[in-house]
Amino acid sequence: MSKYACLSTISGIEIQENINLERYTTMKLKVQGDIGIIKKRNAASKVLKKLNQNKIPYNIVGWGANQIIHNTNNTLFIKLDFDFDRNYLKNIHEEYILPASVPLNILTSHAQKFGLVGWEVFTGIPASLGGAIFMNAGTALGEIGDLVKDVSILQVDGEVRLEKIDQNSFKYRGNNFVKPGEVILEATLINKGQDPEIAKIIKNYLEYRKSSQPLTTKNCGCVFKNFDQNHKAGQFIDLTGLKGLMLNGLKVSDVHANFIENFDQGSSDDFLTLTNIIKDELELFSGIKFELEAKIY
Repeated sequence: MSKYACLSTISGIEIQENINLERYTTMKLKVQGDIGIIKKRNAASKVLKKLNQNKIPYNIVGWGANQIIHNTNNTLFIKLDFDFDRNYLKNIHEEYILPASVPLNILTSHAQKFGLVGWEVFTGIPASLGGAIFMNAGTALGEIGDLVKDVSILQVDGEVRLEKIDQNSFKYRGNNFVKPGEVILEATLINKGQDPEIAKIIKNYLEYRKSSQPLTTKNCGCVFKNFDQNHKAGQFIDLTGLKGLMLNGLKVSDVHANFIENFDQGSSDDFLTLTNIIKDELELFSGIKFELEAKIY
């Protein structure tokens, strides 16, 4: 009998057990585990309630950017794949009510077409909206938290809470309102007005990212958080001479030192070993304990 028999009567979820989860993260490290793909919002409520009632561990994967799947024992990884009618983005709205599973690149295209002020901040980030909000994803242009009005959050009891966003809701590469086990279902983004220059800003920043970051390789985005604006992880990794360091198919990127690229059959163990080496060398070199931005599950 499946360990997820308690979910068998719920429609709107597809469960696959003991499969290679490589394609569910952008780093594409090979790892065996279980995944549940939820297609319906009401199914998500039922699934979370059942998992918690039966004490079955779970973790959420969006696009799998900034995520490393490591320990899969008895854990169900959950991916939201809600329907989204792209015709919604053919017009401008005063506010945008969007499912957590909508990809950021679709929103970037909309922002570029209509010149939406502030939406340039997530240009080039490979993520779902929910994952981006959870991480307060951002670029040199700003952070997505500045655009969020409210967030619908699925609680562990299966009930939905509407979180109103204020100045204390977000922090650097994180949030202060999603509790352990909760899931972002939906969010309202703000329309701050239009500016024809936004299209050019997005175009130029995409070109900059393509030239300065390894966007076409298998990686998880920036590995370490910047300590502050004067102590950026990539610059310090470069200064320590670690750029190009390799371990079993994983390599500190020659393009941007705060990226680790998977060129071969790298494992999550290799990733942890390599990041620990980098962390130790950074502390010896600078005296700073750089924190991981990538989440290890």
